[in-house]
Amino acid sequence: MRAVAALCRTGRPIPEPLACWLAESLLSYLDHRCHSLNEAFGLRSPRGGVPWRMEEAIRKRDAALRELARQHFTDLTPAARVSRIYRISSQYAASAWLSDCKAASLPESYRGSAKEFLWHAFKSGAAMPLCLRQLRAILGK
Repeated sequence: MRAVAALCRTGRPIPEPLACWLAESLLSYLDHRCHSLNEAFGLRSPRGGVPWRMEEAIRKRDAALRELARQHFTDLTPAARVSRIYRISSQYAASAWLSDCKAASLPESYRGSAKEFLWHAFKSGAAMPLCLRQLRAILGK
């Protein structure tokens, strides 16, 4: 689906196999052969599981947080690293994120700073900021 979106956004033609898949999936939904668009596109979550879109958002958030720890806080103990990231993410949520959330792309002034990774973590769409316990679990991996 991301490939189709990227091609549409750039105005490039959709390759025939991808166009056929898209057409068949939409027709399955429109012809009532499937109960939902997720089902029509073959996107299923396990019963009681995390929906596929949220799972992707969580992966992006966790990767941004790990990279933040790796690039900016390697000199700290694991406990101090978690505590620092908790503090700065809480501060970011209460201040800069209030306006940054509207930005379509990373503010240039954030490149190379801790805010670069905070912006990506928040922009992922997954829950942010996280509690200490969740941060410990993510950064401990």
